[in-house]
Amino acid sequence: MQAQLAPTTIYPRPFLKWAGGKGRLIPQYSQYFPKGFSTYYEPFLGGGAIFFHLSPQRSMLMDINPELVNVYCCVRDHVEELIRHLSEHRDRHCEAYYYQVRAATPPLTGDFRPSIERAARLIYLNKTCFNGLYRENSKGQFNVPIGRYKNPGIFEPDVLRMASQSLQSAKIKVLPFESVLQYAHSSQDFIYFDPPYFPISRTSSFTAYNRYAFTQEDQIRLRDTFAELARRGVKVMLSNSDCPFIRDLYRDYHIHTILAARAINSNANRRGKISELLITSY
Repeated sequence: MQAQLAPTTIYPRPFLKWAGGKGRLIPQYSQYFPKGFSTYYEPFLGGGAIFFHLSPQRSMLMDINPELVNVYCCVRDHVEELIRHLSEHRDRHCEAYYYQVRAATPPLTGDFRPSIERAARLIYLNKTCFNGLYRENSKGQFNVPIGRYKNPGIFEPDVLRMASQSLQSAKIKVLPFESVLQYAHSSQDFIYFDPPYFPISRTSSFTAYNRYAFTQEDQIRLRDTFAELARRGVKVMLSNSDCPFIRDLYRDYHIHTILAARAINSNANRRGKISELLITSY
C-alpha cells in the first residue's frame, strides 16, 4: 500500500519576490516583536513578510509606490479574477512575451480604482524578471531584464487566496512614510519601518525601487518620525544597514544586530552573511 503524503500547509506569506524581503529574518526578529498591540502599521510595504507573519486583526499598510499598492488591493478584493489573468500570463510566458508585457503599461484608472490588469502585470514581471527586482527608470517605467529561469513559478493560487484572507481587514493606501503620524498615537499601536537601506559602500547604493531615491536627508526625516512616534509611546521597530551613520542616528534607542544573507551583489564573493540593524523604541 502506497503511503499518502501529508497535505502541504498553506500559511500567510509573501506572494512577491522583493529585494531585502524579511521572510528569512523572522526567526531572528521574533524575540523583538512587542507582546501586545492593537493596530499594526507598515509604511514601507514591499513584500509584506512581517505583516503576513503577524497576521494582525487591524492594520494599515502604506507605500509610496502606487503600482505596489494596487497589487495588494487587487489581491484583497479581486483575487479570483487576478488568478485568471495570471494564468494567461503563465500560459504565454517566453522571452518575447516578457518584453512585450514590460513595454506595454495598462492605462491608469481614475480615482485610483484597482486595476487587475496592472496587478497581474506586476506580479508576472516580478516573478520572471532578474532576481525579482522592482526598479523603474526616471519616467516610472519598469526596466528590469528577464531572469534566467527555465520554469518560473509565476503564482500559487492558494498562496494568493491565503494572502487575500489576511488582507481583508487591512487598510491599504498610497502614502509617504510620514503619514503614519496622522494615525498612530498610543502604546496600542505598533509600527514596523523597513526603508531602503542606507548604502554602506559605493556598490551597495541600491536605495530606491522606483523613480524616487531615498536620500540621506530622507533617512534623517525617518529618524525624526521614529522619534516623534516613540515620544507618543508608540511601539516602533526599524530595519536598516549596520553602519556608523545609522548607529549614530538611533543612538538613543535599542539597537540589535541581525545577520542577514546578501543575495544581490554583482560580485559573487561578496554574497553571504552581513550584519544589519534592528532598532526598537521599547
